[in-house]
Amino acid sequence: MIVIAILAIPFVFYFVQRPDYGAIGRDQFAHIYDRNVSILEAQQMARLLSLAQTLGMSDFVGTMTAGAGMNQNQAAVQFIISLLVLRHEAERLGLRPSASEVAEVVRKLPAFQSESGFDINKFNEVVQNGLAPLGLAEEHIEQLVRDQICLTEIQKLLAAGVSFPKNELDENFHRGYDKLYVSVIRFRATDFDKDIKISDDDIQKYYDAHKAELKTEEKRKVEFVQLTLTEEEKKLAGKERIEALQKLADRATDFTQALLEKGADFKEAAAKSQLPVHETGEFTAAEPDPQLKVDPKLGATAFKLSVQEPNSDPVQVADGFYILRLTGKTETQPLTLEEAKPKIVDALKKTRGRELLSTKGAELVQQLREAKNSGQPLETAIQQAGAKPEKLPAFSLIEEEQQKPDVKEPKNQSPELLAVKDSVVLLNPGDVTDFVPSGTDGFIAILEKREPLADANAGDKKVAFEKRILENKERIVLVEWLRNRQEAAGLEFKKG
Repeated sequence: MIVIAILAIPFVFYFVQRPDYGAIGRDQFAHIYDRNVSILEAQQMARLLSLAQTLGMSDFVGTMTAGAGMNQNQAAVQFIISLLVLRHEAERLGLRPSASEVAEVVRKLPAFQSESGFDINKFNEVVQNGLAPLGLAEEHIEQLVRDQICLTEIQKLLAAGVSFPKNELDENFHRGYDKLYVSVIRFRATDFDKDIKISDDDIQKYYDAHKAELKTEEKRKVEFVQLTLTEEEKKLAGKERIEALQKLADRATDFTQALLEKGADFKEAAAKSQLPVHETGEFTAAEPDPQLKVDPKLGATAFKLSVQEPNSDPVQVADGFYILRLTGKTETQPLTLEEAKPKIVDALKKTRGRELLSTKGAELVQQLREAKNSGQPLETAIQQAGAKPEKLPAFSLIEEEQQKPDVKEPKNQSPELLAVKDSVVLLNPGDVTDFVPSGTDGFIAILEKREPLADANAGDKKVAFEKRILENKERIVLVEWLRNRQEAAGLEFKKG
């Protein structure tokens, strides 16, 4: 399976940011296909990423940003490079979607759908109110759709060499849909706390070995201005809210530009802009000042500032913008042995607790496997070991819960259940897993039996399963193709 994580944000918040003026001054974003890509061209493509997300082109965006994870900036960079590669290769292959093909896909975009299908009112809403703030026009929707069609055509070409052996398909289908009956034996760290003893000698040795790491936390102090919606403006929605936010974005940009002038003073610039300056006390990265807890980005931004570059870009929050200036910095200091002692004791307890859990878990696994090999019933071996197994409700690796009409979202599976599923996926009945760490605790799982899928619709499920498997393999091949073509394009990022 290929897992693609997309950080979806409202497009208005993405594109009312202040541009990177330093980057614009450097002019170049990258060098590819023997030409330079300017910052302005890259910014235009980044806007297309936000538009594609707004239009609901999730598969297209997922493929074009594969590997970027949840980092928005990385996703934007990956999208830009993938788009440059895609357009070059589409031209080389002679892919030119017709107007009718483009129109058909546009009519099916999720952003334009209502209960009855394509909704011209939703289309007009996006065209009239959604494109202008991005600096885009209706033609850019068609442009993106052409890109999506070309990507689909290339995927079809690559798919000709993708196959899945029938025996592997059958095996994976049964492993996915068989009903599994599993028992777990849990190991909890708290059960072994009494067995962990930390001596003064242990503490001294740890301190000597980790003295360079045992320091106080760095502290920061900032002053800031905020441009946020009024209480009445916070109630606005749609175009009116966009316009209100855009006005704040313009003011934030003007203020930041004023700070770029030679000899600019933060408080004087704030006074000219009629913005009150707020000051924080000292705070750490782990515990930001209460005034900055409006959004996690504020505390994180404060710790990116430096004496050389003390002013931040506008930082977006739900209802506006903050601009920060670093006013104080307390460097980390080495801790004395006495000051470091609580941290050392905690670290040693955690380390030894994990080691003890793993050792006890491995010992029980060996006992159970030896018992099975000797023909002794596992239940007897478990009882002799003094362990207490817990039977889990029967489950399949591929769950197809029937949702109630009033339940909008499926119930998320616990991390432990997912870990159990991963640990038993390749087991046969009667097999015992290795010890599996789970947070601060751990478990051993025993697969008691597999119950084959007994469903009148099993045939249909198998067809759907095969389709998903092939689609996933095709997506993997497509992503690898994009990466290979990117390497062949001679991509070089410009410094900065």
